[in-house]
Amino acid sequence: MSDTPDPGNPNGIQVGDIYEDCSFHPVLCTVVDEVAGVVLSGVSLIDGSFPRSCDALHCGPTRIRIEEVMAIKQDLEGYVRRRKEELRAGDDI
Repeated sequence: MSDTPDPGNPNGIQVGDIYEDCSFHPVLCTVVDEVAGVVLSGVSLIDGSFPRSCDALHCGPTRIRIEEVMAIKQDLEGYVRRRKEELRAGDDI
């Protein structure tokens, strides 16, 4: 694996990683499709829904630790609210 980030997948998310998708679900990445950009697909660790897909560049998925998944699952609504506030605060900078 190269230390240089892939411009189409800046967070370097790969199969087996857990990432937060654009709906704030923790998702286990099962496919990285590089045909038309980099599309990440996987299964939600909240409700098992799949495929959950995000554009690695435009959706801004971020890796999350497995330890965070259970806390998120306990209070998804509260987590989503906090993440939206963080993102809004980041936009104001």
